Amino acid sequence: MKKLLLLLVFFASSQFLIAAPIASNDSKKDKTELTESQKAREVEMQTRLDEIKSMDFKSMSKDEIKDVRSELKAMKEESKKDGGGIYISVGAIIIILLVIILLT
Repeated sequence: MKKLLLLLVFFASSQFLIAAPIASNDSKKDKTELTESQKAREVEMQTRLDEIKSMDFKSMSKDEIKDVRSELKAMKEESKKDGGGIYISVGAIIIILLVIILLT
Protein backbone atom coordinates (compact mmCIF):
# COMPACT_ATOMS: atom_id res chain seq x y z
CA MET A 1 0.00 0.00 0.00
CA LYS A 2 2.86 2.35 0.82
CA LYS A 3 4.49 1.65 -2.52
CA LEU A 4 1.29 2.40 -4.38
CA LEU A 5 0.77 5.65 -2.49
CA LEU A 6 4.39 6.65 -3.07
CA LEU A 7 4.05 5.80 -6.74
CA LEU A 8 0.91 7.92 -7.11
CA VAL A 9 2.56 10.86 -5.34
CA PHE A 10 5.56 10.54 -7.65
CA PHE A 11 3.40 10.57 -10.77
CA ALA A 12 1.29 13.48 -9.54
CA SER A 13 4.36 15.57 -8.77
CA SER A 14 6.05 14.70 -12.05
CA GLN A 15 3.23 16.34 -14.00
CA PHE A 16 4.28 19.73 -12.65
CA LEU A 17 7.76 19.48 -14.08
CA ILE A 18 8.45 21.45 -17.22
CA ALA A 19 10.63 19.93 -19.89
CA ALA A 20 12.44 22.63 -21.84
CA PRO A 21 15.00 22.06 -24.55
CA ILE A 22 18.54 22.98 -23.71
CA ALA A 23 19.94 25.60 -26.03
CA SER A 24 23.38 24.58 -27.10
CA ASN A 25 25.70 25.07 -30.01
CA ASP A 26 25.62 21.34 -30.74
CA SER A 27 22.00 21.53 -31.91
CA LYS A 28 23.18 22.85 -35.28
CA LYS A 29 25.43 19.83 -35.67
CA ASP A 30 22.56 17.42 -34.98
CA LYS A 31 20.60 18.55 -38.05
CA THR A 32 20.25 15.94 -40.72
CA GLU A 33 21.54 16.67 -44.17
CA LEU A 34 18.95 17.42 -46.81
CA THR A 35 18.87 15.64 -50.13
CA GLU A 36 19.27 17.57 -53.36
CA SER A 37 15.53 17.50 -54.07
CA GLN A 38 14.78 18.77 -50.56
CA LYS A 39 17.31 21.59 -50.98
CA ALA A 40 15.76 22.53 -54.30
CA ARG A 41 12.28 22.53 -52.75
CA GLU A 42 13.56 24.66 -49.88
CA VAL A 43 14.94 27.27 -52.30
CA GLU A 44 11.70 27.18 -54.28
CA MET A 45 9.65 27.70 -51.12
CA GLN A 46 11.89 30.55 -49.99
CA THR A 47 11.54 32.40 -53.31
CA ARG A 48 7.76 31.95 -53.20
CA LEU A 49 7.72 33.25 -49.63
CA ASP A 50 9.67 36.33 -50.71
CA GLU A 51 7.16 36.89 -53.54
CA ILE A 52 4.27 36.64 -51.10
CA LYS A 53 5.92 39.09 -48.71
CA SER A 54 6.29 41.64 -51.50
CA MET A 55 2.61 41.38 -52.54
CA ASP A 56 0.16 44.23 -51.93
CA PHE A 57 -2.72 42.58 -50.08
CA LYS A 58 -4.86 45.73 -50.03
CA SER A 59 -5.39 45.53 -53.78
CA MET A 60 -6.26 41.81 -53.72
CA SER A 61 -9.73 40.30 -53.36
CA LYS A 62 -10.70 38.18 -50.36
CA ASP A 63 -10.58 34.99 -52.42
CA GLU A 64 -7.02 35.71 -53.58
CA ILE A 65 -5.91 36.44 -50.02
CA LYS A 66 -7.55 33.22 -48.88
CA ASP A 67 -5.67 31.26 -51.57
CA VAL A 68 -2.35 32.80 -50.53
CA ARG A 69 -3.06 32.03 -46.88
CA SER A 70 -3.88 28.39 -47.64
CA GLU A 71 -0.71 28.13 -49.74
CA LEU A 72 1.35 29.44 -46.82
CA LYS A 73 -0.29 26.95 -44.45
CA ALA A 74 0.49 24.10 -46.83
CA MET A 75 4.12 25.17 -47.11
CA LYS A 76 4.38 25.41 -43.32
CA GLU A 77 2.96 21.90 -42.88
CA GLU A 78 5.37 20.58 -45.51
CA SER A 79 8.35 22.13 -43.78
CA LYS A 80 7.27 20.73 -40.40
CA LYS A 81 6.78 17.28 -41.92
CA ASP A 82 10.38 17.24 -43.09
CA GLY A 83 11.54 17.94 -39.53
CA GLY A 84 9.70 14.92 -38.18
CA GLY A 85 9.92 13.74 -34.61
CA ILE A 86 8.08 11.58 -32.13
CA TYR A 87 6.09 13.17 -29.36
CA ILE A 88 4.73 11.33 -26.32
CA SER A 89 2.37 13.00 -23.88
CA VAL A 90 2.86 12.85 -20.12
CA GLY A 91 -0.29 10.76 -19.77
CA ALA A 92 1.05 8.18 -22.22
CA ILE A 93 4.32 7.96 -20.30
CA ILE A 94 2.43 7.42 -17.06
CA ILE A 95 0.33 4.66 -18.59
CA ILE A 96 3.42 2.96 -20.01
CA LEU A 97 5.17 3.11 -16.66
CA LEU A 98 2.12 1.73 -14.86
CA VAL A 99 1.87 -1.18 -17.28
CA ILE A 100 5.57 -1.94 -16.85
CA ILE A 101 5.24 -1.81 -13.06
CA LEU A 102 2.14 -4.02 -13.05
CA LEU A 103 3.77 -6.59 -15.33
CA THR A 104 6.86 -6.94 -13.14
